[in-house]
Amino acid sequence: MTKREQWSSKTGFILAAAGSAVGLGNIWKFPYIAGENGGAAFLFIYLICILAIGLPILNVEILLGRETQKNPVGAFKAIHGDNSNWKYVGALGVFASFTILSFYSIVGGWSVAYTIEALKGTFASFPNPEVAGEFFNLKNSNPYWVLGYHTIFFLSIIGIILSGVKGGLEKASKFLMPVLLLILFALVVNGLMLPDSDKGMEFLFSPDWSKINPSTFLLALGHAFFTLSLGMGAMMTYGSYLSDNDDIVNASYMVAFLDTVIAILAGVAIFTVVFSSGYDPTAGPGLVFHVLPPLLAQLPGGYIFAFLFFLLLTIAAVTSGISILEVSVSYLVDELKFSRKKATMIMGALVYLAAIPCALSFNLLSDATIPIQGKAFTFFDVADFLASNILLPLGGFFIAIFAGYVWSIDSTVKALLKGNSESLYFGNSILNSSTSKTIFGLLIKYLSPVLIFLVFLYQFGWI
Repeated sequence: MTKREQWSSKTGFILAAAGSAVGLGNIWKFPYIAGENGGAAFLFIYLICILAIGLPILNVEILLGRETQKNPVGAFKAIHGDNSNWKYVGALGVFASFTILSFYSIVGGWSVAYTIEALKGTFASFPNPEVAGEFFNLKNSNPYWVLGYHTIFFLSIIGIILSGVKGGLEKASKFLMPVLLLILFALVVNGLMLPDSDKGMEFLFSPDWSKINPSTFLLALGHAFFTLSLGMGAMMTYGSYLSDNDDIVNASYMVAFLDTVIAILAGVAIFTVVFSSGYDPTAGPGLVFHVLPPLLAQLPGGYIFAFLFFLLLTIAAVTSGISILEVSVSYLVDELKFSRKKATMIMGALVYLAAIPCALSFNLLSDATIPIQGKAFTFFDVADFLASNILLPLGGFFIAIFAGYVWSIDSTVKALLKGNSESLYFGNSILNSSTSKTIFGLLIKYLSPVLIFLVFLYQFGWI
C-alpha cells in the first residue's frame, strides 16, 4: 500500500489551507457584498458567522481528514462503515467542489485576462467605469475569449496538482501566499494615501444597520462557508495530508484569521480607491471588473497598481482553485485507486467540460435561463446559487450533525486535542478545557445546525 503523502511542515499546511480559503470570495465577492449590505454592519454579522459556525466546522472538517487520511467519501466510510449513508455527505462535498469550480474557473479566467490587459495598458484608455463595463461585456460576448482564458487558468491548476502535495500544492502555496500578502499590503498603503480615503474606511467600518434584514444573515453565512472552503471537502482533503502530531485547533485559528484579515484588507484597498474617485461603492459584482480598472489606471503609478491588483486576484483564484480540484482528484486516487496523473487528467477534463455552459452564459447561451425564485438564472448563476446557497451550507449542516451526534462530542474533542497542548477553544489562558469543550459542543450540536436550518427555511420562503 502506497504511503499517503503529507505536508512537509505546519507552515506549509497553514499556507495551503489559507490559500484555499483566500480566494475570489475575499477579493471579488466580499467587497461588493459588504458594499450592498451596510458595510461594517455586514462585517459584524459575517464575523459572528465565522466565529460561531465557520471555525467549529473548519476544525471538524480538517479533523475528519487527519483522522482517516482519506478523501471526503472515504473519511465518512472509515469512521462509520462502508455501508453507512454518511458516505453520501462526503459525496455531497465532492459534488459541491465540482460545481464550484465549474463557475469559479470562469472568474479565474477573467482575472488572468485582466492581468494581461493591465500589462498592455488597456485600462488607461477607459475614461470611466461605464466604458470599462462596456469593454467587459464586449469581451464576454466573445465565447472564444471566455473559453480561452478559462483554459489558461484551468491548465495552471492542473499543472500544480500533477506535481503532488509537497511539490505542487505546498510549494505553490509557499510561494504564492507571501506574494499575495505583499501585493495586498502595497495596495492598502497606496489606497490609504489617496484623498478622501477616510470615507472608504468609514464606509467599511461604520455600520449602516438600516440595510440589515434576514437575507443579510443568509449572505453572511453563505459567504463564510464559501470563503473558508467549508462544505466542499477541500479542508477535509487538505487535513488528510496531516499527521497526528499536527495541531489542528491552532492551525484552524490561523487559517480563519488570515482569511478574514485578507478579506478586510481587500475591502480597504478597494473602497479607498472607489471613494477617492467618487464612485458608487455598492456597484455589485461589477465592482472589480467594471469600476476598478479605470480608477486604478488613473492613479499616480496606476499602471503598476492595476497590474498588481489583477495579479493579486489571479493568485487568489489559483490557490483556491487547486484546493477545489484536489477534492475530486483525491476521491479518484483513494476510492478508485487511480494514479494522481490519471485522476487529475480525468477529473480536470470533466470539470473543464462542465464549465463550458457557464462560460457560454455570457454569450451563446445567455438566453438559456432557468427560473429560480422569480429570477432568470443562467448556467453560471445556477452553479453559483446551487453551490453557495445550498450545497455548502448543507454540507456544513451534516458535518455538524455527524460530529455532534454520530461521532459524539467526546470523540471529536479527544481527536482534536491530539498534538495540541492547549484547551480546545481560545487557549488555557482564557478558558479551561472543560468550559471550552462545553462551548464547542454547544456550537456544533445546537447553534450551527439550527442556524443553518433556519437559513434554509428562509431561503425557500418557508419562514
